[in-house]
Amino acid sequence: MSNAELHARRFAAVPRGVANATGIYAARAENAELWDEEGRRYVDFAGGIAVLNVGHRHPKVIAAVQQQLERYTHTAFQIVPYAPYVELAERLNALAPIEGKAKTILFTTGAEAVENAVKVARAATGRSAVIAFVNGFHGRTMMTMGLTGKVLPYKRNFGPAPAEVYHLPFPNPRYGVSLDDTLRALQFLFAADVGPDRVAAIIVEPVQGEGGFNPVSAELMTALREVCDEHGIMLVADEVQTGFARTGKLFAMEHYAAKADLITVAKSMGGGFPLSGVIGRAELMDAVDPGGLGGTYGGSPVACAAALAVLDVIAEEGLVQRANAIGAALHARIEGFARRNDLIPISAPRGPGAMVAFDVLRSRGGHEPDGPAAKALTVRALENGLVLLSCGQFGETIRILVPLTASDAVIEEGMDILEAALGAAELA
Repeated sequence: MSNAELHARRFAAVPRGVANATGIYAARAENAELWDEEGRRYVDFAGGIAVLNVGHRHPKVIAAVQQQLERYTHTAFQIVPYAPYVELAERLNALAPIEGKAKTILFTTGAEAVENAVKVARAATGRSAVIAFVNGFHGRTMMTMGLTGKVLPYKRNFGPAPAEVYHLPFPNPRYGVSLDDTLRALQFLFAADVGPDRVAAIIVEPVQGEGGFNPVSAELMTALREVCDEHGIMLVADEVQTGFARTGKLFAMEHYAAKADLITVAKSMGGGFPLSGVIGRAELMDAVDPGGLGGTYGGSPVACAAALAVLDVIAEEGLVQRANAIGAALHARIEGFARRNDLIPISAPRGPGAMVAFDVLRSRGGHEPDGPAAKALTVRALENGLVLLSCGQFGETIRILVPLTASDAVIEEGMDILEAALGAAELA
């Protein structure tokens, strides 16, 4: 069946509220390549939105899942618990950059993890307010939609946001916001809207994902830790997109001296299978009474088996180091693109490890973002066989989330397609 035929059926059967970045339909995939229903091959620089750090259908992940399928697929951990859940929690507790003893609870989606991190923080502190950041993204459920720092398309028409959610400007020189501006805004917030003694948590992505791959500076993370320590506030690191070797560390929080109290994880942890979790200081995680946390499908045994294999693959194949090597290669190519006059104007690359992005600009040497041109660039790339995503406050950012298991040859092929698309845009 053709992509066009499937697309017509999709619009007849599925609401338009769930958008599609492309009009192609997957038929099969391996590592960093996928083929559509019409047999056309693509290099995948999207990675299922950072889900496929170990690639499509990694053999060790598939083998682990097949073995689990032969045993049982579901019992509900709250009814009949099982070893893969416990083993995964033990491994995450040992690996996560949490001060002291840690505990982990597992869920299904990133938004669910964030929701439950807020619940834990509220139970542990006896407070209810939560502070997040402009351009942060934490999910589409009611609570996480409230935490997300962007109205369109995430909040429009959905009614009042959850109470006691506040936003700070994120330090970003591209948008004219400094670290001092952010810290000053925090003091204004404490003075005008909510006292620090009512704040349960401050939540931050170590690198903003949907917001444009904006890294948190060491200075900001240290300042947030100091504010949290002073006022008894929990620092929550949303590592749903940054986790599992993407940034050149297993957890992005390992780039900082400051440590979070709670870390949310999902996406690449499951290697393509739905799985998320909250890792936190044991005394905080135990603040919730029995029955207050959980979910029917949370910590699926099949997904846990996949996640245990993912952790093995990351260690055995050196994917933390591989992320840094991929990132260096991507930065070098993009820096070259940015210097050329025969390509559309773009910014210098940014982002740690293999979490790399650049902005499409309106003028060479300028700073004004060009969201429509970035979207057009992704369309041209797809026409030439590259799956590429845009993001950012104005849609101006091109983000690269190629699987860390991709070969150098496939990565170079993808960058060659990107280069051609940048040039074709200049000639258009």
